[in-house]
Amino acid sequence: MRSGELVTNFYQMIMNSPDKSNESVDKAIPESASSSANAESTTHFGYQTVAEGEKESKVAEVFHSVASKYDIMNDVMSGGLHRLWKMFTIHRVAPRPGMKMLDLASGTADLAIAFAKRVGESGEVWATDINESMLRVGRDRLLDKGLVTPVALANAEHLPFADNYFDVVTVAFGLRNMTHKDQALKEMFRVLRPGGRVFVLEFSKVNDALQKPYDFYSFNVLPKMGELIANDSDSYQYLAESIRMHPDQETLKGMMQDAGFEFVKYHNMTFGVCALHEGVKL
Repeated sequence: MRSGELVTNFYQMIMNSPDKSNESVDKAIPESASSSANAESTTHFGYQTVAEGEKESKVAEVFHSVASKYDIMNDVMSGGLHRLWKMFTIHRVAPRPGMKMLDLASGTADLAIAFAKRVGESGEVWATDINESMLRVGRDRLLDKGLVTPVALANAEHLPFADNYFDVVTVAFGLRNMTHKDQALKEMFRVLRPGGRVFVLEFSKVNDALQKPYDFYSFNVLPKMGELIANDSDSYQYLAESIRMHPDQETLKGMMQDAGFEFVKYHNMTFGVCALHEGVKL
């Protein structure tokens, strides 16, 4: 890592523009705000429709609640598969000594830890998250492994970094929680240098043949696991709902292209339960 000093930036934003994300499930989303200049724009929080200004705090409540049990729950609810998905992502990213890397929605820092080990003293890895509780867990894990790397509390829709700075930007299981995904993707594009690459690891649209058993597991088993292990069924109900509201593989590919990325492609994993999208800034 470059320098031995931990950097913590406190970054806060006010969202004014309406969410223009497409629907990705059969459940209808009410029109996002009226044309009236006085009407407040709305967005989705799982299957709920909420004011845009409320979503950030609601998502924060979810992750404040589950932060201490986050890694355990990931192992239990995915049967350990999330580790394989992240290993594949690391393989695709192929971090090298000297690279400048930004890990958004870093959470408990699984990717940041792997990247920091590989870029060495000449490289730079920033672990960022909008949620302080999650970021604190990630920071502690980095320090426990002897990795002193910058940590920043930052909103992905308004990144506190210069243009054309990073070689790689990653976000794992975080994009679906962002209110304005199109704006977040544009920010990723902005901070990447020409030739830089973006990687988005996220739950996605499962194969049609598995949809019914996957839905049963998501809405009946997963919340019970959350109640037993994390004493929080509501947060895992939100997880199941937020996955259904997230754009499917082709829609997200189009959103990345709209943000300016070229050579966008995706890799389905575990029959589409998860997908890794990647693109290049030319």
